[in-house]
Amino acid sequence: MKHRSILIGVIFACFVLSLLALRTDAVSDPIGVFARVDKVVFEPNAAAPERVQIWGAFALAGKESGSFYHPVQRGYLYFSLKPGKEDVCRKEWKDLNSIAGTDQIIGFGRRYEPTRLRKATDKPTDPDVYPVGFGLVRINDRGNEYPPIRELRSLPREH
Repeated sequence: MKHRSILIGVIFACFVLSLLALRTDAVSDPIGVFARVDKVVFEPNAAAPERVQIWGAFALAGKESGSFYHPVQRGYLYFSLKPGKEDVCRKEWKDLNSIAGTDQIIGFGRRYEPTRLRKATDKPTDPDVYPVGFGLVRINDRGNEYPPIRELRSLPREH
């Protein structure tokens, strides 16, 4: 009986130690874009947009790993409607417009779907298809230590 208790104690201790040894820094993040949106331009108009320019600062997901993001850069994203998801796209674009200029950090899109960041001097041609993902994710203060969020928050505002 005594040996059985010791064996159970050793098994339990090994289990607890194995839980403590698990790495939690290799978590995969499904979000494709973290952004601080300055303005949204609807094309051809806001009533029935077919394309959208989203201006601001962006951290785009990279393909290197499930948690890698490219350094934050300013510019704009240019999207067209996703076929079959037109209403979803327009709702998200309207939500993006409502937070533009507020310094709110948001996440949207899907990792591994192509999204090109364009420079302010680039003409809006050949839009990417809007990456409908998990909806817009508002980032609150708990996200301050995640590298792309920290970088977006520390970026000075353009005048």
